[in-house]
Amino acid sequence: MSRNADAVIIGGGIIGLATAFNLARMKYGKVVVVEKELFLGSGATAKCAGGIRAQFTTKVNIQMSMKSEEILVNFEAETGWPAIFDQCGYMFLLTEEEHVRDFEKSVALQRSLGLPVEYLAPDKINEIAPRVRTDDVIKATFCKNDGLADPNDLIQGYAAAARRHGVEIVVEAEAIGLIMEGGRVKGVKTKAGDFSSPLVINAAGPYAKIIAAWAGIDLPVEPVRRQISTTGALDFIKPGFPMIVDVRSGLYFHRESPGLLLGWADKTVTPGFDESVDPDYTDNIIMRALDRVPDLETAEISKSWAGLYETTPDHHAIIGWAGKAEGLFFNNGFSGHGMMHAPAAGLVAAEIITGKTPSVEITALNPERFDKGQVREETNVI
Repeated sequence: MSRNADAVIIGGGIIGLATAFNLARMKYGKVVVVEKELFLGSGATAKCAGGIRAQFTTKVNIQMSMKSEEILVNFEAETGWPAIFDQCGYMFLLTEEEHVRDFEKSVALQRSLGLPVEYLAPDKINEIAPRVRTDDVIKATFCKNDGLADPNDLIQGYAAAARRHGVEIVVEAEAIGLIMEGGRVKGVKTKAGDFSSPLVINAAGPYAKIIAAWAGIDLPVEPVRRQISTTGALDFIKPGFPMIVDVRSGLYFHRESPGLLLGWADKTVTPGFDESVDPDYTDNIIMRALDRVPDLETAEISKSWAGLYETTPDHHAIIGWAGKAEGLFFNNGFSGHGMMHAPAAGLVAAEIITGKTPSVEITALNPERFDKGQVREETNVI
């Protein structure tokens, strides 16, 4: 026997829960979240590096991040849940003239939108980030509004707030199909039973393409494996150490407990759902890290893990109605910046669904842009 709802959200990660919370507080009706795992946020959200930054190259991504940062600063007031947003800043190290020219254009756009980005000369970098090698750095960009958040804090906060607003969250309820009638979505089939609903929201992260295919839609979202490693304690890593991105090598790192979290995107990885840890991938991360922070040679690697990006061809999210399946809404494809955009994505999705003007102009994220050739690539992805 099918259970009834006004909206069913597929996916209990950060995007799904942020959307559920915002729909519920806008009094949309009975909202249900179905999650295939036992624990919420145990998929892509749990594997992310936790970075929050607005230093992007396109207006929509900059504004989505700025709205998310605004929400995160006020997260406890909005949700009733304490969540730390450590605004330790993001620093991009520029070692090539081509990258300097590209970033100058991006910084001009970021500043025009109100983002307080500054340039740092090489001799100022170690004041913020000790022991980072700077002899080849031409300049760096730094934004004090950017920083780090704990994915688990946000998951628990959104889940608790959503439940207080009446959202039902059903775990171990893997979606196995959509209920369709004449080109319209009428609900979701899950391993825990069926849910009838005139609205289904695809927030399935790396699995979004599979959900869309049930409605006969080819959603351009591919799962791509990325790896992260953490080090043991390092005495030179103090509170306030920022997230640092070495633009030339693609290495990124930030303070993680008493050590560092290290990451890098291997662009040669074939799309797929493999989340096994590749030792060669880990070695590549460590090699790049040792080059930028030589004192890491004394540190031990404490652990490594892999997770999945949900990647689109232009590295922008897909947010909006599925034109070929009435009642289906997409909130997908964040291309590695899902956690940082989740607060804004959950808000604007709920606003669109409830007929409100979205807080961020997201026409550039509409699902039909690929068919219409309205694509502009986000190039500052890591």
